[in-house]
Amino acid sequence: MYPGKFAELTPDKPAIIMAGSGEVVTYKQLDDRSNQLAQLMWSAGLRPGDHVALFADNHPRYFEVVWAALRSGLYLTTINRYLQADEASYVVQDCGAKVLVATEQCADVAGALLDDIPACTTRLMIGAAAPGFDDYLEALAAHPAEPLAQQPRGELMLYSSGSTGQPKGIKRPLSGTLVSDEGPQLLLFTALFGFTDETVYLSPAPLYHAAPMLFCGGAHRLGATVVVLEKFDALGALQAIEKHRVTHSQWVPTMFTRMLRLDEAERTAVDLSSHKLALHAAAPCPVQIKHQMIDWWGPIISEYYAGTEGNGFCYVNAQDWLEHPGTVGRSLMGPIRICDDDGVEQPTGEPGTVYFEAEQMPFAYHNDAAKTKSAQHPAHPNWSTLGDVGYLDADGFLFLTDRKAFMIISGGVNIYPAEIEGEMVMHPRVLDVAVFGVPNEEMGEEVKAVVQLDDGGEGDPQLEAELIAWSRQRLAHYKVPRSIDFMVELPRLPTGKLYKKPLRDKYWEGHASKLG
Repeated sequence: MYPGKFAELTPDKPAIIMAGSGEVVTYKQLDDRSNQLAQLMWSAGLRPGDHVALFADNHPRYFEVVWAALRSGLYLTTINRYLQADEASYVVQDCGAKVLVATEQCADVAGALLDDIPACTTRLMIGAAAPGFDDYLEALAAHPAEPLAQQPRGELMLYSSGSTGQPKGIKRPLSGTLVSDEGPQLLLFTALFGFTDETVYLSPAPLYHAAPMLFCGGAHRLGATVVVLEKFDALGALQAIEKHRVTHSQWVPTMFTRMLRLDEAERTAVDLSSHKLALHAAAPCPVQIKHQMIDWWGPIISEYYAGTEGNGFCYVNAQDWLEHPGTVGRSLMGPIRICDDDGVEQPTGEPGTVYFEAEQMPFAYHNDAAKTKSAQHPAHPNWSTLGDVGYLDADGFLFLTDRKAFMIISGGVNIYPAEIEGEMVMHPRVLDVAVFGVPNEEMGEEVKAVVQLDDGGEGDPQLEAELIAWSRQRLAHYKVPRSIDFMVELPRLPTGKLYKKPLRDKYWEGHASKLG
């Protein structure tokens, strides 16, 4: 199924509702304009396997571009709308995009990269067109709202956030099927998540990220309605659930923290009775935060662990999580292998690199064979990793300890920042925290914390001492931060991922660093 089917069955049904503006895009409108854009790209010479780039904020036209690519056999690369011109230019050039669609809100950056992308000859802007761009709606008007004669299924080629280097495109082979064919992912949405044509799905995150893209797309394949927050707002998200009778939603842990920090009377006054399933993923969720959310919302909160690479999928519902607090679930896509640095499998309960086993390597990093190889097990090339460290318990539930790249080794002891961050964020003054290793002449590394306060303040030595003492009561002595700095806002991506590299790099200037 895809929007074309529902344009026939329920043409006036909202496919998209923008939570802030209230603008509605019906299935008929979504189908017509995605057909027009598909026709435009065909006339511009694009053929299956070519690339389209989308540089946009959360906009009602967003999924017109998505579905135009997916019904044309094209690769679609959505660009983080917060990138600067050189960063966005790198992505457009690296993916080989022949079409760039941008929104007016991104016009300054989009305009600045045009000189760097001469091979991208079709440039469209949604809203008032900047120099060098054609008006999106005017360009579409020259093409019929009819589907292409053949509609092969396209694919997403999204880019990693580049936390340890230049971002890389994650490329999966085209399926060779038609956009109207049901794929295996549809069973995930119906059988596991309970999506139907009556579902109202709330997407509070930036649409350029993999999870919102895939889940909104899954909702559209079933004829459901997607409610999009233009930008996350804690109270606004709750009010959107009440106003639109949202049944399903997806979050990242920092959103939970911000909603829990609302005045209790304010947040509990919102009617959430329509809410059936709240998913979360993308970053570690502190155990205490999740307990608080389940106490508030009830046992409707489920979690999954997966990556854009599509090499594995773990899932846990609220009941199983309460019995195994801290787990990210059990694998639904084949065996998980936990291996040490030499590739030797570890026994139950012992941490190591998490590998997903598959019949064949499901992805490659675009233009980077070395990075692709580094994600594969040294002896089993069909085992691949996202770079996370974790362990399996006796029941097969996976527990993540941290990203391998962020593990701190102090005096030969492995220290996992996520555990420390999970404890520190529970302090009433702490809104967000980043923990990483910094140079220590004797121990190699020592634990450093950088804190964002809930009032936006700058902190002081007295508060630093208070937070260290507070941590010492909850953590083993070697895990307690030796020092704490304060920032008005941490560089956390709107997708929930903490961008630690720029924080950490400044402490390693002039030092030999294995973390670079």
